[in-house]
Amino acid sequence: MSDDEAPGAREAIRRYWPMIYAPTALYSMGVGSLVPVLPTIAGDLGATLATAALVAAALVVGQLVGNIPAGALVARVGERRAMIAAALVELGGIATMLLAPGVPVLAAGALVVGGCASVFALARHAFMTARVPFASRARALALVGGSFRLGTFTGPVIAAALIWATGSERSTLWFFGACTLGVAFLVAFGPDPEEKARAAERLAARDADAEDTGEPVTGSIPADERTGLFRTIWRHRHVLSRLGLAAASLAAVRAGRQAVLPLWGLSIGLDSANTALIVGVAGAVEFSLFYASGQVMDRFGRIWATVPSQVLMGSAFFSLAFTHELGTSAMWFGVFAVVVGVGNGLSSGALLTLGADVAPRENTAGFLGAWRTLTDGGAALTPLIVSALTAAASLPVATGAVGLVGLAGAVGFWRWVPRHGSRPPGALR
Repeated sequence: MSDDEAPGAREAIRRYWPMIYAPTALYSMGVGSLVPVLPTIAGDLGATLATAALVAAALVVGQLVGNIPAGALVARVGERRAMIAAALVELGGIATMLLAPGVPVLAAGALVVGGCASVFALARHAFMTARVPFASRARALALVGGSFRLGTFTGPVIAAALIWATGSERSTLWFFGACTLGVAFLVAFGPDPEEKARAAERLAARDADAEDTGEPVTGSIPADERTGLFRTIWRHRHVLSRLGLAAASLAAVRAGRQAVLPLWGLSIGLDSANTALIVGVAGAVEFSLFYASGQVMDRFGRIWATVPSQVLMGSAFFSLAFTHELGTSAMWFGVFAVVVGVGNGLSSGALLTLGADVAPRENTAGFLGAWRTLTDGGAALTPLIVSALTAAASLPVATGAVGLVGLAGAVGFWRWVPRHGSRPPGALR
């Protein structure tokens, strides 16, 4: 990486930290506190192990379904208003989960929460794609992934502390609500990243006498950005059916981490506090590696983050499947949870970066909506597959299947991702 490229990453971090990274970290902290204990909350309402997996799946299914309206909402009203509206709706979803008298109502609240999460994710992804230089893109987007991983690390630890203090898993829902209110406050009263970016672009264009630099010079969304989701998928079917499917496999294995690990702890007899603590330790490992992932992708290429990540996570899940009946099952659960954390940390920001790499400039938001629908589809299928295989066979069988998906995804990345990160935008297409 040349010396003149490094300031681009530092400038992006300095400029967007209070507007993008901080709200993302706060939001993911709330989600991270809920995910490990959601199956236990469902179990308290009478759900079986397989049904509890379905309730956990409702979060990612909601995010998948929410990508279509999220793209339209962001394009129509802008990032700030869309996120404020999503935060208000999400508070309603959290209240529904908190007051749920049964499993169906709990799952409905989780669907609403997942749908609102898609608005936050799509708005930030499209904004960073349009305004961060390619040479420092992976590092900037790895920081977005790192912000999520901060919540993955701290959220379960906070959940464990809340459960020990209150004796109730539903205390995590109160904490999630407080985090959502905090995000709404930051978005509503903090500086608007869209307006700041437009002002900076106008100033840069005026100072350079409107010289064409190859980067977007307008903060508005072109008319082409409003192309329908399915038309966009058809137009870019070649890259989506190849690299997109490999990316979906990575999202699937990541979702397996959320779907399998809490259920595994429940099935081997660990209480919810200890399960949350183990998941939190794995999250700490993920968080420690997020910026290294961006450095590797920018310096050596995307393949050197994605393939090792899939191999590690796939191997860990496949190996975990053979430890359920061992007397040391709790120890192996902790070991392989950490290995999964290492693999996931190595791919921090990878899906965001690959999506940004192949996104066309004339239809960035539309393409990213299609890209996120595909990757979120992989994430949404995993809990459903885990639930079905758990009901039909056993949880170890479902865990082994997640591992095989990860290993197959490593082959896909090895085949479709270019070997060098220095290729210009569009090279992957």
